[in-house]
Amino acid sequence: MAAREEAGPILNGIPSQLPDIDPEETKEWLDSLDGVIEEGGRQRARYVMLKLLERAREMQVGVPSLTATDYINTISPEQEPWFPGDEEVERRYRAYLRWNAAVMVHRAQRPGIGVGGHISTYASAATLYEVGFNHFWRGPDHAGGGDQVFFQGHASPGMYARAFLEGRLSEDQLDGFRQEKSHLVGGQPVALPSYPHPRLMPDFWQFPTVSMGIGPMNAIYQAQFNKYLHNRGVKDTSQQHVWAFLGDGEMDEPESRGLLQLAAGEELDNLTFVVNCNLQRLDGPVRGNGKIVQELEAFFRGAGWNVIKVVWGRGWDPLLAQDRDGALVHLMNTTSDGDYQTFRANDGKYVRDFFFGRDPRTRDMVKDWSDEDIWWKLKRGGHDYRKVFAAYQAAMNHTGQPTVILAKTIKGYGLGSHFAGRNATHQMKKLTLDDLKGLRDSLKLPISDEVLERDPYSPPYFHPGPDDPSIKYLLERREKLGGHLPVRRVQHEPLKLPDHSAYDIVKKGTGKQQIATTMAFVRLLKELMRDKEFGKRVVPIIPDEARTFGMDSFFPTIKIYNPHGQKYTSVDAELMLAYKEAKDGQILHLGINEAGSMAAFTAAGTSYATHGEPMLPIYIFYSMFGFQRTADSIWAAADQMARGFLIGATAGRTTLTGEGLQHADGHSPLMAATNPAVVAYDPAFGFEIGHIMEDGLRRMYGDDPENVIYYITVYNEPMSQPAEPENVDHEGILRGMHLFAPGISDGLPDEAPRVQLLASGVGVPWALEAQDLLRNDWGVVADVWSVTSWSELRRDGMACDEQRFLHPEGEARTPYVTERLRDTRGPVVAVSDYMRQVQDQIQQWVPGDFASLGADGFGFSDTRPAARRFFHIDGPSVAVRALQMLVQRGEVEGGVAREAASRYRLLDVTAGTSGNSGGDS
Repeated sequence: MAAREEAGPILNGIPSQLPDIDPEETKEWLDSLDGVIEEGGRQRARYVMLKLLERAREMQVGVPSLTATDYINTISPEQEPWFPGDEEVERRYRAYLRWNAAVMVHRAQRPGIGVGGHISTYASAATLYEVGFNHFWRGPDHAGGGDQVFFQGHASPGMYARAFLEGRLSEDQLDGFRQEKSHLVGGQPVALPSYPHPRLMPDFWQFPTVSMGIGPMNAIYQAQFNKYLHNRGVKDTSQQHVWAFLGDGEMDEPESRGLLQLAAGEELDNLTFVVNCNLQRLDGPVRGNGKIVQELEAFFRGAGWNVIKVVWGRGWDPLLAQDRDGALVHLMNTTSDGDYQTFRANDGKYVRDFFFGRDPRTRDMVKDWSDEDIWWKLKRGGHDYRKVFAAYQAAMNHTGQPTVILAKTIKGYGLGSHFAGRNATHQMKKLTLDDLKGLRDSLKLPISDEVLERDPYSPPYFHPGPDDPSIKYLLERREKLGGHLPVRRVQHEPLKLPDHSAYDIVKKGTGKQQIATTMAFVRLLKELMRDKEFGKRVVPIIPDEARTFGMDSFFPTIKIYNPHGQKYTSVDAELMLAYKEAKDGQILHLGINEAGSMAAFTAAGTSYATHGEPMLPIYIFYSMFGFQRTADSIWAAADQMARGFLIGATAGRTTLTGEGLQHADGHSPLMAATNPAVVAYDPAFGFEIGHIMEDGLRRMYGDDPENVIYYITVYNEPMSQPAEPENVDHEGILRGMHLFAPGISDGLPDEAPRVQLLASGVGVPWALEAQDLLRNDWGVVADVWSVTSWSELRRDGMACDEQRFLHPEGEARTPYVTERLRDTRGPVVAVSDYMRQVQDQIQQWVPGDFASLGADGFGFSDTRPAARRFFHIDGPSVAVRALQMLVQRGEVEGGVAREAASRYRLLDVTAGTSGNSGGDS
């Protein structure tokens, strides 16, 4: 492209008012740069330029930020590489893909079905995908291990269409799009899910991406995890690349942009974002008055990424070569996205009049062009095979930075004037008969009018047959690149789990020493990590709270992962627990970054499938900032079938004293219960944690692995941890409840009133306190049950109900909670440090009278005893509630409950004594 004098290549860069006072010296500098590139390569030139910028800042030269370039392609025609494929053959079967993707969604709208779907996203991105499929993306059989591709959720019909041509999916499956239960063939469901859902299609999809913003975030941490595996020596991932396909509208999600700095800081050159800039979100323009490509370029450049823009197709090259005074580039720079969208929704004459016609110099450029030429030759770059190939090649060759490719396209491209560039195109799912005929003609498919007219609701799919040269070519390209994509495999050596004796450390109790369950968990984790085989598989994930959780002792031993190592002397280097970073460090210490931590958890927890290397992420966090902040990410992790432990530390609404409302978790177990893949426990003691973790490892990586995630809440309230009882109820701990402290009736009448106290977590000591009060003050016997999981008890009850409902002819199964309580005496009082709804989950299966006490409402800053008295969940409150129920049953005299409430000063928050007033983990 010829040089232009007026419009420099850098916007916000060289100020136009600065004259070149020594052109000869300027030329020498430019020649020097050319020489560095020629002799040392681009990486060396990049280093030199960065050092020059660094020195300029040191000398206070005041160099402006270089964040945006002209609205043209980053790669000039002269820099484009040779295209190695047969473009005509690839164009031919790309037409088949476009047709089948559109027809699949269209057929899903036939009368009586109408399940929806999206046509326009894949239509805009077909070229972006096909260049990758045919020339870049390595499959799982590649010697280097294969790439990981995060496909844009709304483009899934295109992936299904390709798998159909490859012979991986049948017409019956395509016809079952979005009808996963009701589309039956031979009495069996034959169907496809709407979007990339690994849990619903476990041999096909690898990554769920349609909850927008999670794809970009997870792709970054997948790339980081690949480097982590490599640097720790677990697996050579040097030839594996992560590709993420995103929409320009999706980039408005905070998650889409909020973690870019990690990718740049860790120099993740194994990562490429491809942003499909069709200038439209779901309802209209992404930036009607602005330019999303320019905005994203500045944002990514500012975050330290390598940016490649693919704005214009090859038809624009001769016009840009003529643009010696920059008039055309000026028009490109100043035209808004809203106008670009309108241009593509009209015709060539409209473009001539309202784009080129705005400047006599540009009008003159196309004076000899027909309106048809203007319309058909001047494509956007994302639809030009060679431009996209050049961008992908440049991304793969780039080192030291992640790359983003900003590819400009048209939403609904090729679907006809009713679809292309229209505001409503995202919601349009049906094609008229004329649309079908127009699409067939533009794609040059041998389908007759008669066939289309016979049933416009069910136009045929097109497949030229497995022996067609284009299909053979398609399959040969994938074979050379390592096999089909997308594909998900689970192939790995069995994970050797720690011996049973490894759990003894939390089963022997602590005697007089007081420790919280958080510290009990940490002690157990240390013991498990001493196992030479298993220990290296653990991936501790900590969001900048290691000292809060008592995990700073890990720093000097297994170290914090940093791909650059530690190039500074830590301020605490002389201390035993010094902060220590290392290239082969094991801890992922991700800062105050719960969203990124969940993305890292997902990458590690699915390594058994993505890499054939089973790893065990253990992510410990403030319980309030787990499910509440990242529930969507946890749902996506469940979809991706992640395995691992989520540890909700500093749990409870009244246990984390002093921190106040925003830190007081009273509901995370409820949020955990909404995720079918999450097994949630609220243990009270260290020995319970041992049983739960051992069973969790067995379920996730034993002989018959399950795709589950364990959520365990632990507390920062020290107490004397009891030793495991001799006749410990192992089954009860795992199924959700066990009798921890049977009531003592010695010295009381045989028919003394009796109650059942159910408590979880830090609430068990309150129940034990109530047990003593009831016996000593009122002659009531109380059995104390430790409920390790309210939600597992509920799930068991629901399963029993469903069995009775759907199979009444079979033997009815009794819910576990019913079975354990049906032979007991007295009413049930259930309490925890959470809102009542947590305990109320089991109410319908509890035989007899049931009452719950919980910490409903907002938390606040105060002492633990005062907070518990305020919420009326402390020991005296439990005792009074039990007495009230006995009064209602006529088992104690009417005034007893009122007397107890008065004696314990139930309405006086200063009278609370349950729990200690301080103490850490």
